[in-house]
Amino acid sequence: MTDVDIKIENIVASASIGKDIVLTDVAEALEGVDFNREQFPGLVFKLKEPKTAALIFSSGKLVCTGAKSIDDSKLAIRKTVDLMRKIDTEIPQDFEIKIQNIVASANLQSTLNLEAVALELENTEYEPEQFPGLVYRLSDPKVVLLLFGSGKVVCTGAKTKSDAKLGVENAYDRLSELDLI
Repeated sequence: MTDVDIKIENIVASASIGKDIVLTDVAEALEGVDFNREQFPGLVFKLKEPKTAALIFSSGKLVCTGAKSIDDSKLAIRKTVDLMRKIDTEIPQDFEIKIQNIVASANLQSTLNLEAVALELENTEYEPEQFPGLVYRLSDPKVVLLLFGSGKVVCTGAKTKSDAKLGVENAYDRLSELDLI
């Protein structure tokens, strides 16, 4: 398989603004915030554009989820921090944003006999009574693929879109080598 079509489903990114923040002040100042300290130690801030959710913690750490591109993920964090800066002007202008996880999907365009794949392919887990997919762990790139009998694949653990694509392509190549596809 030379070229596989990967669709990014979700990106998780994190940042640290380098200073503690008062969550009650943020909760009062921003619209679209869910904050219940008994249920969750941070607050959840939902952005409409890009459509994401940011988890904000009193330590100054943020986790953004729901973005469909790395650019949107970074934009969502920047927008959130800019809004927080209106409450606390001492929030630094510079901070690092790290991509923690990319979840992507693909279609191998072929059905899979997961029982046969589990027997032939290394680094797999398949327990159909517990989960309908086969878990395939790759070391290069370091990603985890969920393979389904329909030929659909979910890739998780990637840090770049190219790692997700490479992971699916490597799995396809390996399945082809073993005559499983």
